Amino acid sequence: MHPRDFDELVEQSLAQIPRRFRRQMRNLAVVVEPEPPKGQGTLLGLYEGRPLTGRSFGEPFAMPDRITIFQGPHERLARGPAHLRQLVEETVWHEVAHYFGMDERRVRAAERRRKLHS
Repeated sequence: MHPRDFDELVEQSLAQIPRRFRRQMRNLAVVVEPEPPKGQGTLLGLYEGRPLTGRSFGEPFAMPDRITIFQGPHERLARGPAHLRQLVEETVWHEVAHYFGMDERRVRAAERRRKLHS
């Protein structure tokens, strides 16, 4: 897939995040990279930063948090275009949940609930 098309999938996935959460997503860069760093295995996405729950109101300006979505692993895992879209949506949702302060255990539990209700 052309990188521009994959970027569009990521943008569409971000638009799927409920508005009440998107409004709170500030000072956050979402980027696409072709591959994860060496030695990371099949990493689909990565959140780097300080989750909202760990911040104080009076905190001085900080560098943006960063969510990176890795194109290559998504394409290798996808069984077709619809599955690729689903994988990207799930990865974006997963990394945004980390931004909001959910640890891996809570994110996984929320993903299971989300799949039951979709």
